[in-house]
Amino acid sequence: MNDNKILIVDGMALLFRAYFAQSYSARRTPDGTPTNAIYGFLQYLFDAVNAFQPTHVLCCWDMGSKTFRTEMYTEYKANRPEAPEDLIPQFSLVKDVVAALGIPNLGIEGYEADDCIGTLATKLCEQGHVYVLTGDQDMLQLVSERVHVVIMKKGRNNYAIYDLELLKTDKGILPFQVIELKGLTGDTSDNYPGVKGIGEKTALKLLLEYESIDGILANLSSLSASIKAKIENDLDMLHLSRTLARINIESPIECVLDDCLWNVSIERAKPMFDQYRLTTLLQMIHSAS
Repeated sequence: MNDNKILIVDGMALLFRAYFAQSYSARRTPDGTPTNAIYGFLQYLFDAVNAFQPTHVLCCWDMGSKTFRTEMYTEYKANRPEAPEDLIPQFSLVKDVVAALGIPNLGIEGYEADDCIGTLATKLCEQGHVYVLTGDQDMLQLVSERVHVVIMKKGRNNYAIYDLELLKTDKGILPFQVIELKGLTGDTSDNYPGVKGIGEKTALKLLLEYESIDGILANLSSLSASIKAKIENDLDMLHLSRTLARINIESPIECVLDDCLWNVSIERAKPMFDQYRLTTLLQMIHSAS
């Protein structure tokens, strides 16, 4: 049973990456619908399927910008620009294409895709090895004996596959410390500040010595005067930043593994792939199987 290899795809991470890699491409259907991001998304998806040979594949999506995090902190992700105009119609279209491949599209209102991915990775790793395909370093907090986080790097077929060992040698931290680190340093792309004046180098040094934010707070008197002052001045934001950084692995998302079996019916997928002029990509599946 544990020969299962379960690929969980971070849909938005792949779609945005594909869009910016393919933005030079004017790929459109005859009625003018842009498909450049979907084309790139499918290349990334099929590359990963060929590389990791999963038995099961599922794809998680954000369901709107309002989540429990924006309720906690109105500035959360408030710095994100609007999505490019020709990407917007591809948001729902990509899900139709994913569904045509027999891959479940999963997401839940009020939670981010990260929370769905974290919850499903935690549940499904009891039934096999999980590989999370993303470009998002936040996901490294999910690494465990049976969950690998595959960070896409520049270009195609270029991955850093994080297990516990690589996380330790490459970043010098344990999975839970990914959250502690972001509590201290904040996250500019998600727009929360952490502790003003504490950068990654200092944060790593503190975590190496005291293991966690709780450990640091229990030893405030041993810290240098300037670091102690910075932490004391930003205590509320430290706790809030840590909460914002933590992926909710108990979000109310359900998924039956049998529904995720990777077994594409080319016959079923072809009409939609023909309609959107993506048919040549189906050859990538033939080469995989």
